[in-house]
Amino acid sequence: MEENMNKTKSEWILGEVKRRKDLEKVLYVEEKKIKLMIFSLLEDCYAFYGVDIKEILPLGKITQIPGSHGLILGIINVRGDIESVFDIHKCMGIPNKANSHHSRIVIAAKEDIRSGILVDSVEDVIDIPEEAIKPPLSNMDASIKDFILGETSYKNKNVTLLDVGKIFKRIAA
Repeated sequence: MEENMNKTKSEWILGEVKRRKDLEKVLYVEEKKIKLMIFSLLEDCYAFYGVDIKEILPLGKITQIPGSHGLILGIINVRGDIESVFDIHKCMGIPNKANSHHSRIVIAAKEDIRSGILVDSVEDVIDIPEEAIKPPLSNMDASIKDFILGETSYKNKNVTLLDVGKIFKRIAA
């Protein structure tokens, strides 16, 4: 009788071990991540898709070009390559902030256009789940509504995701 009890107890333990192993066989599906470069303009946070960003440079000498488009600040020399730099503040209708040691020139490329974009500061480059991008609010300013792809949050701040390609098209127009 004791042997039957041990056998039953052993069967129960083996069954429990098998049940727990089966639970561990849950497939872990990694959620799709996207890279964002988060930057600031005045006190607000914005982002570009990381795939569109080629380089982040400290603010250096920008050579003005007489007669250029009003949004173009000028050109810079990046290791022998000449890059235009435009003022995203003017493009988006945001008042300019004085340049500081935090200011950066972000080299972006999309749809055969490549240019530098002057931003107040680069906050971070992060990977987030694709599902973290939400549709934009409907009450956005009409001057930038066309540029907006969505919204997310970063360090308890709202971050507006912008489309570099649409911004470039406005400047090229």
